[in-house]
Amino acid sequence: MKNNILKAHLALLSANVIYGANYLIAKGVMPNKIGPSAFVFLRILGAGILFWVIKSFIKEKIEKKDFPKLILCGLLGVAANQLLFFHGLNLTSPIDASIIITAVPIVAVVFSAILLKEKITLFKLLGITIGGIGAVLLIWYGNQSKGTSSLLGNLFIFINAISYGLYLVLVKPLMQKYNSITIISWVFLFGFLFMFPFGATDIVTVDFSAFTTQTYLAISFVIIGTTFLAYLFNIYALNYVSPSVNGSYIYLQPAVSFIMVSIYAYVLGYTQYAQDINPVKIISCFLVVIGVYLISKTPKK
Repeated sequence: MKNNILKAHLALLSANVIYGANYLIAKGVMPNKIGPSAFVFLRILGAGILFWVIKSFIKEKIEKKDFPKLILCGLLGVAANQLLFFHGLNLTSPIDASIIITAVPIVAVVFSAILLKEKITLFKLLGITIGGIGAVLLIWYGNQSKGTSSLLGNLFIFINAISYGLYLVLVKPLMQKYNSITIISWVFLFGFLFMFPFGATDIVTVDFSAFTTQTYLAISFVIIGTTFLAYLFNIYALNYVSPSVNGSYIYLQPAVSFIMVSIYAYVLGYTQYAQDINPVKIISCFLVVIGVYLISKTPKK
């Protein structure tokens, strides 16, 4: 059992390192090589096919009454989530995006209280307030700072966090009822249908002849690593650790992003990232992390 728990923690570590690296890797090919909507088209299509390949070995049917919920989850958790994230990341700093996205647990707690009638404790209320201040401070600062920050991009990422937080609340009962691979396969299928009108018009204009080996590697990383493997790592870990432990690993994402941006800026000479690390962003990061910690803190009985 201890060996399985260790493997679960290694899986969570791997998943969140992948997520943390994704901010800079994905941004590196947008928009010069591929636009955000076209990138999302390839991401959802590629990962969706991989999920359905695994789903073919799982013989499980969905009840008709649950399809409207799956359709809504596809809209919020895949189409809106990924379109907003990639368009936001295209406009703003990888560090800003990685900090704002850690507000997802805060959003999930708020929607859980509204939709699932879960009680908001004093710790959770304090966490929502502190984390919210950190997120809002960073969004506002995106319009005032130098570097690659952007108010509009930060706003897109924050709306994405709201969309994904609501998705987590809506998909939770379905995950408890069906196999998780079954759910995510259908969610990706419906998400692809919602995304298609936006991505299809952009994908036909992509100049694939201009792609370099680095471009293909970056796109492959996002499809196979960020979307497919990271999700499987999280699913595996949930078999052995609690959701709160799973969620706590989201703290790693800003740290990985900070490290990678620092390497790009000060080692590899990408000067456009040099001003993306400053005291305001560090303070914002701490506020959001403290907020999520307070939310995940279990009160003493």
